[in-house]
Amino acid sequence: MSKHLLDQEDVDMVNPLDKEKGVTLEDFKLIKMHMANYILKLAQQVKVRQRVVATAVTYMRRVYTRKSMTEYDPRLVAPTCLYLASKAEESTVQARLLVFYIKKLYADDKYRCEIKDILEMEMKILEALNYYLVVFHPYRSLSQLLQDAGLNDISMTQLTWGIVNDTYKMDLILVHPPHLIGLACIYIASVLREKDTTVWFEELRVDMNLVKNISMEILDFYESNKMFTEDRVNAALQKLALRP
Repeated sequence: MSKHLLDQEDVDMVNPLDKEKGVTLEDFKLIKMHMANYILKLAQQVKVRQRVVATAVTYMRRVYTRKSMTEYDPRLVAPTCLYLASKAEESTVQARLLVFYIKKLYADDKYRCEIKDILEMEMKILEALNYYLVVFHPYRSLSQLLQDAGLNDISMTQLTWGIVNDTYKMDLILVHPPHLIGLACIYIASVLREKDTTVWFEELRVDMNLVKNISMEILDFYESNKMFTEDRVNAALQKLALRP
């Protein structure tokens, strides 16, 4: 599993083709976050599980460690990743349904696509991912860990799951092992809810520095997230000037 993890520097590399268009690292992160939100919005319309959303977002983030946004239009990659993830997670969504809801959600023509566009992009994405579609998520171990820590009441469970969902707005899943992301989310939730988990974490024998570093990344993200505005996303997408 860890052989598929990347270094932060590799994840934060803006493709030369995008750089030429003036896309900065901040733009790059904004666009990916916008796409994660777009995938979530679409998923709520077609009613798939959170796990499908998480897998779709992971695919999208993996694609852009290898390909440029100039060549792979984010507005088409997002729904296609959801389409592919729905198949990989065995809750298949039909392409025509996605096309229908995209038209409902976005008045902007740049988001419009046809079924054939999704199917063509699906092939490109499969190639970009080297046909490797397995994704390990923090969700798998989360319920078990919460139970183990004696923190599996409704309030802690909801808060922790909510934080895990938010981590997909960042690139954490590409950089850190899923169980550590899960532990960081439990750590944040226990601090927010004033639960003392010191002994439990000690018994786990995990590297607490790693857990705290990931927690800090998540908290920093919440801070900087306030800067996330539609205008800034549109300005970033404008630089790509993909389709007339």
